[in-house]
Order: sequence, then C-alpha cells, then structure tokens
Amino acid sequence: MLIEYEAAPARVKAVYDDIRATRKTEYINNFWKALASDPATLERTWESVKAVMSPGALDPLTKELIYVAVSATNGCGYCIASHTASARAKGMTPEMFGELMAVTSLANATNRLANGYQVEIDAIFREGA
Repeated sequence: MLIEYEAAPARVKAVYDDIRATRKTEYINNFWKALASDPATLERTWESVKAVMSPGALDPLTKELIYVAVSATNGCGYCIASHTASARAKGMTPEMFGELMAVTSLANATNRLANGYQVEIDAIFREGA
C-alpha cells in the first residue's frame, strides 16, 4: 500500500518533508510511499540513504553508478530505474551506462567462475601484503 502525503501521519509527513527539502523536489516516489506503512523503517532507511549517498570520498555520480550496478546484479527493476534516472541527472552518459553494464556483467561472470573454481586468494592481494 502506498501512503500519500495527505493521508500520512505526522511522523511520515516529517520524513516526506525532509525528502522534499533534501532533494529540492515536491515529488515523493513510490519506494518511500511503500515504506511509509512502517514509519520506523521509513525513518531508518531515509537516514541511511542521506548519510551514505551524500558527497564524501566518492562523488554523487560514482555512488549512483555503483547503486545501478548492484541493483542490476540483484535484479531490482525499481532501483535500476530510479538510480539510472538519478545517475543521468548527475551526468551519466549513454556511453558511461554501456561501460557500467559491461563491467557489471563481467564482474558477475568472473565472480561466479572464481567461486565455482574455489580459487584461493593470492597472498599479494590480501590486505597488508
């Protein structure tokens, strides 16, 4: 069930208001409206998104590209769509998206091979080596 702003309790409206202010938009997407059925989950998730996706050692576009890659790997159509839109808004080009998908698919394939063959990690790759 999606909780619209007008029908939301005060606790949910406060999160919606923060989303709008932080993102400088009036739009609240369906992900947040769905989480609003459990206000504690909504609050916790929004606080995590704000903390992790804000600028830091990684720039916002890089964070969105990682999000798209992980979402593609996990098969989350909603997150692929929403974070691809966000990445485009932050400067992702069609060429960047193509390379991102190529790297993501390659990593998935080689990860499966390494896991399947149970490849021992080289000493030189271990932390502190």
